[in-house]
Amino acid sequence: MTLTGDVDLVPKSPFKTILNFRDVGHSINALQGSITEHINQAKKYGAGVSHTMKVSQSNHTAAAPLKIPNVHYYEINLNGKSFERALLWQLKWSSLLKLIKLMIMGYRTEAICILGREVMQPRGLVGLGKDSLDHARDGIREMLEVMAESNNYPLMIHCTQGKDRTGLSIMLLLLLLNTPLQVISADYLASERELLPEKDSRMAELRAVGLSEEFAGCPPAFVAELCDHINETYGSLQGYLMYLGVDRMMQEKIVGNLMDS
Repeated sequence: MTLTGDVDLVPKSPFKTILNFRDVGHSINALQGSITEHINQAKKYGAGVSHTMKVSQSNHTAAAPLKIPNVHYYEINLNGKSFERALLWQLKWSSLLKLIKLMIMGYRTEAICILGREVMQPRGLVGLGKDSLDHARDGIREMLEVMAESNNYPLMIHCTQGKDRTGLSIMLLLLLLNTPLQVISADYLASERELLPEKDSRMAELRAVGLSEEFAGCPPAFVAELCDHINETYGSLQGYLMYLGVDRMMQEKIVGNLMDS
C-alpha cells in the first residue's frame, strides 16, 4: 500500500549548498493547508540557533561532521550494535566467515559489499527500516529522550543524507502527533527530490558496496509499510513506544514540546 500527499507542496531547501534541509513543521503545515504562526516562531528561534542540534551519526565510513561553534550536539548511533548483529546473522555461515576474514585483513569495503549484496539489497530500504524499528531500540529511545527535554529546543535532526535514519525518526515523531499518513509520506518522499543533485556521486558509493539505485531514493511505500509493521508487531504506536521504554509521560512531554515549538 502506498499513501502519498502532494510532494510539490513541500518547501524546497532555502540553501543552495545544503541539500535536503527543511523545516518539517512548515512542510507539514503546507501539506495540510494549515495557517499557523509557525514562521514567526521559526524567526524567533533563528536568533538562538546556537542552542541545540541532534545528530543521528552511525555511518562509520563518513568523514567527521563539521561542527558549528556554540551548538550542542547529541551524536546518537541510531543503528547500533544490535542492528548490526541482526544484519550479520542474516548471512550464510560461509559468507559471515568470509566477511570476518576480510575485516581482519583490513578489506573493509569488500566486507561491507558482502553484507550489502547478500542482506541489505534483498531487504531493501523498507526491510531495513523494519529492522531498525526492531533492533535499534537504544538509539531510537535516546533520540526520543532528547526530544522530551524542552531545554533542547530548537532542534535539527540529520544523518548522512537526511532521508533514512532521519526519515524514520521524523516519521515516529509525526505519528506521535497524529499526522495523517499521506502527509508524513509526502514529507519523506520530498527528500528524493532534494537529493537529486548528488545522486550520481551517491550511486558510485552505493555500487561499490553492492547496492542498487533504490538506496539513493525514497520508496513510495516506506511510511505505509513501516506503520503496518508497527501495528502488526507491536499493536500500535503506543505499544511500540512502550517496547522502547518510552512511557506515556515522556510521550506527552514530546508532544507538548513539539506543539509549543
